[in-house]
Formats: sequence, structure tokens, C-alpha cells
Amino acid sequence: MARSDDARDDEVRTHAHQPAEAAHDRRWAGNLRNTIRCSGVLLGLLLLVDWGTGDLTWWRAALWTTLAVLLFLVLFPPRVAAGAGWLASRGLLREQWVRTDHLVSVRCLDGVGRRLVLRDAFGGRVEIDPRVLTANPPLWHRVDEDARISAARGMLLCGGTALHRLSERIDGETARTVFKVSGME
Repeated sequence: MARSDDARDDEVRTHAHQPAEAAHDRRWAGNLRNTIRCSGVLLGLLLLVDWGTGDLTWWRAALWTTLAVLLFLVLFPPRVAAGAGWLASRGLLREQWVRTDHLVSVRCLDGVGRRLVLRDAFGGRVEIDPRVLTANPPLWHRVDEDARISAARGMLLCGGTALHRLSERIDGETARTVFKVSGME
């Protein structure tokens, strides 16, 4: 039985607005503050250098402000949240989400920045930094639980290995943290 994209959109958005059931990226606010600081420091330094050399004009100040705003846009961290059956990543311009209980593929893209790409049976796609899941065990637990449901249903055709590697890495990080906190490291 196929559902329309509108029905799927409504169902996922309904879930996304129930904070009691949702797990969120706990580091998002700190990452946002760092983004603001970086942009502000760049703007301040550029204006200070121009002022110190006597070259500061209104159009140069506007240029430096534009550059600082562009840096902010590039560095802006997406807000990641997960609930029972869904994962959402909201940036400045768009929101991406998938039904994690209907995953068909999970890929880990290596490059300058590692990315985890999740796709569902309805065409939804989310691309997130795996460190978000590593740093937020409740978020990872939601995704892992639903990915296991997808695999048990036979829907997860590609990506079992990527999820297994990520699970091992998260378990290792958790174990190191436990040892460190307990003084056994």
C-alpha cells in the first residue's frame, strides 16, 4: 500500500513536533555559538585591520560583513532530531527527513568531511555527520533501533556494514567514556 508524499510529510512532521518523544543533538547550541564566534571574530579582525591601516570605508565594511555572513552560512550546523520512526536534519534553508523504520540504504561517504546518507522507501534522504550520532547516544539509539526494524523487514538493502561499523565506533567511544569517568583508563 503506497502512501502519498503529503501523507508521509504530515506524519513525520507530526512526530517532529513532539519533543517528549524526540532525541536532539545536545551539542547543537554550542556549535551554533562557535559559528557565531568565528564569523564575528573574522568580521572584527577585518574591520580592525582596515581601520588600523586607514582604509576602512563603508563599502569595505559592507564587503567584510558580507564575507562574515557567508562564513556563518557555510558553518551553520544542521539541527538533528530523531523520534520513533523518523530522523530529521534542519538547516537554514531546508529540512531533510527520513523514515528510519523504512530505511532502504545507509552509506558512509568519506572525503574531507565524513557523511552518513540515509534513504527511506518513500524517497526521503538525510545526510548527516556521523559525529552527531557518536556524540548523542539517545539520538543513535533511536536510529539504530529503527534501522534494525528495517533490516528485520528486509527493507535495508544496502548499508548494514556501514551501520555495524558506526555501531562499533559508538560502542567503543561509550566504553572509553565509561572507563575515563570511572578512573579505570
